[in-house]
Amino acid sequence: MSYYIAPRFLDKLGVHITKNFLQLPGVRVPLILGIHGRKGEGKTFQCELVFEKMGIEVTQISGGELESPDAGDPARLIRLRYRETAELIKVRGKMCVLMINDLDAGAGRFDEGTQYTVNTQLVNATLMNIADNPTDVQLPGSYDSTPLHRVPIIVTGNDFSTLYAPLIRDGRMEKFYWEPSRDDKVGIVGGIFAEDGLSQRQVEQLVDTFINQSVDFFSALRSRIYDEQIREFIHQVGFERVSLRVVNSAEKPPEFKKPDFSLSHLIEAGNLIVGEQQRVETSHLVDDYNRLNRGRSYQAASPAAETPVSQPSTNGFPKPEASNSHLTLETQEQIRQILAQGYKIGIEHVDARRFRTGSWQSCTNSHIDAHSDAISTLESCLAEYSGEYVRLVGIDPKAKRRVIETIIQRPDGKN
Repeated sequence: MSYYIAPRFLDKLGVHITKNFLQLPGVRVPLILGIHGRKGEGKTFQCELVFEKMGIEVTQISGGELESPDAGDPARLIRLRYRETAELIKVRGKMCVLMINDLDAGAGRFDEGTQYTVNTQLVNATLMNIADNPTDVQLPGSYDSTPLHRVPIIVTGNDFSTLYAPLIRDGRMEKFYWEPSRDDKVGIVGGIFAEDGLSQRQVEQLVDTFINQSVDFFSALRSRIYDEQIREFIHQVGFERVSLRVVNSAEKPPEFKKPDFSLSHLIEAGNLIVGEQQRVETSHLVDDYNRLNRGRSYQAASPAAETPVSQPSTNGFPKPEASNSHLTLETQEQIRQILAQGYKIGIEHVDARRFRTGSWQSCTNSHIDAHSDAISTLESCLAEYSGEYVRLVGIDPKAKRRVIETIIQRPDGKN
C-alpha cells in the first residue's frame, strides 16, 4: 500500500532534523520540534512516513511513561533514552531522533483539577535542560565528561498551551501546527483506499462528503466495510466456536473476498459512523446521572423540610434563589474555565430543521470575555430560543479558531 506524505509535513521535519545535524556558525537551533493539532489528523503516522523516507532511526517514548509511582523515574527515562539515541548515531553513523508521543497528555495541565506532580515538574525541567545543553546530558548519580552527539527531539500533542510555558518558548521548541488541507486529505485518503479501486474523482467526492472529519475517520471507515464479511464468518462458524477457529487453530486462517468499496457504500457506512459520533456528543447522559445523584444525595442528607426547595446542589445544600434556573453548575463551571484559559465565549442557536445542515446563527454581535456577561447573555439566549438548540463556543482569539463546541440546550427542553 502506498502512503501519502504531506509536502508541508515532510519539509518541516526534514529541515528541523537536518538543521540539528549541521554545524551552523553563530546560529542557535531549537532542539525540540513540537507538532500539535486536532486529534486523529495523523501526526504520528506522518512522522513515521518521513522517518522511513529519510532513513532515520527512532527512539520512542509514550506520554503514558511520563508518570510513575517513584519520583524521578520519568525524568531519568528521558535522559537514558536520549543518551541511547546519541550512542546509536555514533555507532550506526546515521540520523536518529528521540520522539515523545502525546507529551501534553503526560506532562500537561488541563485545568485546576489536574494533579501537578513532582514527576510532571521534573519532566518539564529535564526537557528544558536537555534543550539548553544537548551535548551534556547526564544520568542521576553519574557523570561522563565525554560530549554526546546532538539528538533532535520530536514531540506530538493536541494542545501545547497545557504545557509549562518556558518549555515551549521559541529558543527551545519550534512549533508546527498540523492541519491537513483538502489536497492533503485527498492524498492521504487516496493512499488509504489505494488497493480498493477508487478513482481520483471518487476519493475527492468521499473527502468532500466528510470534509469536517479527521484523517483517522477514513481509516475507520475502511475497517468498517469489512464488518459485513466478519459478521457472516462468525455466523457460519458459530459464536461458540469462533475462538477455537481463529486462535491457535490447525486450519488455515480464514480468507475474505474483497468487499464492496463502491462510493455509495462508503458514504452509507460513513454516515453511520458520523451518527454514532453525534450520539456521543449530544447524549450527555452523565449530566442526567449527576443531577439524579445530586437529588438523591440531598434527599438523603436533609430531613423532611417544611419549606420547598427549588433545586439541590452538589454539596447537599439548597441552591441560592439568585442562581440561574436554566444553567447547570457544569455549564457555569465550563464558562469559567474557558475564560480562565484566555479564550472568548460565543453563543449560537439553530432550530431542529436547520440543525441537520449545521446552519447555526450567533446570539451575540461580538465574542464575550467577561464571566457575568457570558452568564446573562446565555440566560437571555436560552429564554429567547427555548425551542431550539443552543450551544456554547470557546474561541481562541490569537489563533482565530474554535477550541470548544458544546450543545447545552435541545428542543426537547433538556439543558
